[in-house]
Amino acid sequence: MGDSHPPLIAVVGPTGTGKSDLALRIAEQFDGEAINADALQFYRGMDIGTAKLLPHQRRGVRHHLLDIMDVTEEASVARFQRDARKVIAEVRGRGKLPILVGGSGLYVRAAVDAIEFPPTDATVRETLEREHAAVGSAKLRDRLRAIDPESAERVSDARRVIRALEVFELTGRTFTSFMPRREYVQPTLQLGLNLERTSLHERLRRRVDGMMEAGLLEEVETLAGVGLRNSKTASRAIGYREALEVIDGDLTLAEATERTVIATRKFARRQITWFGADPRVDWLDVLAPDAAEAACSAVERFVASSD
Repeated sequence: MGDSHPPLIAVVGPTGTGKSDLALRIAEQFDGEAINADALQFYRGMDIGTAKLLPHQRRGVRHHLLDIMDVTEEASVARFQRDARKVIAEVRGRGKLPILVGGSGLYVRAAVDAIEFPPTDATVRETLEREHAAVGSAKLRDRLRAIDPESAERVSDARRVIRALEVFELTGRTFTSFMPRREYVQPTLQLGLNLERTSLHERLRRRVDGMMEAGLLEEVETLAGVGLRNSKTASRAIGYREALEVIDGDLTLAEATERTVIATRKFARRQITWFGADPRVDWLDVLAPDAAEAACSAVERFVASSD
């Protein structure tokens, strides 16, 4: 890259559409480095079920924010924001093209958009939870309505009411004041990958079948030995929770496979909805014969316009 501060490329979209492969293609053509934005690929050992590119599959392209956590740790979008922006700055500082890649929508937005995450405090939250137990949801919602009527109308459960009150107590600001804006913090091109729904469903079934054949059950057995069951995040990951039920004798392999297929398709629909709501995403049909070339042409134009 000739520019010492190249822009950011983000490859986004639903699972199973080839985001990792496209990121590799862009990185090879434009001297880039990949930055993971798939929350489950942060976890060491969660390889097969997350379709993580292993080192020998990365074609010499440097990858960041993979395998940075044990399965017993909790992923944090605020921590990811700090880490991702630091890595992006380092990649740009080397004159290389940073390429964010992943389908975890909030994590992508945390990296690219002007989003501020409010602080948390366990002591304050516990006090509010005790108050909720004593006086009930209606009283707490009335309190919230007095200081933040917009949040009081938007939040739908006691946990969110408590969170909004916690934020106000810690910051003196309303919870709604922290709502994200679609405002890039740096020049960014988002490339979205998608395909027709039937084709996507067929691809996802093949993908799940391939994961089972590749040894997902054995991977989960290994992870269970290092604390997978104790994780609030990793143990609920699609494919992993079903595999745990097979190991426990609660599901057959065929049942677990079918449940994983259904859950993966539902997840893909949620991803499509999330990224589809962002008008800044440039969508590509991954089945088009020139999809990769179109993506690289879009990157070339964007990089040139950012010089």
